[in-house]
Amino acid sequence: MSYIAFGVAGWIFLVGLYGVIISNNLIHLALCLTVVQSSTYVLLLEIGYKRHAGAPIFKGVKLGTPAVDPVVQSLTLTDIVISVTIVALILALALDAHRDTGTIDPDELAEMSG
Repeated sequence: MSYIAFGVAGWIFLVGLYGVIISNNLIHLALCLTVVQSSTYVLLLEIGYKRHAGAPIFKGVKLGTPAVDPVVQSLTLTDIVISVTIVALILALALDAHRDTGTIDPDELAEMSG
């Protein structure tokens, strides 16, 4: 088990979180949320990794041969699909907010009504 990947996942998360905190733009906010979400990919892949293990293809492989965890890989792929969907929704909402108010600054959007 390597702690480097956990450190990288934490660093990516903190960089994205810092961007979310200082963001004054909805598009920048969506991209920073994508960076935060990317830290989960590194974390999930590190959890499912096994040293000297093969791909999770079991046809024609001897019984007892080590393989990486296919469930974690499928969860990572699902995480990517959900992340893309959420970012598309956030960007569509930012476009609607810009069309209605003429700005994408979250501080100025608080004045929107109904």
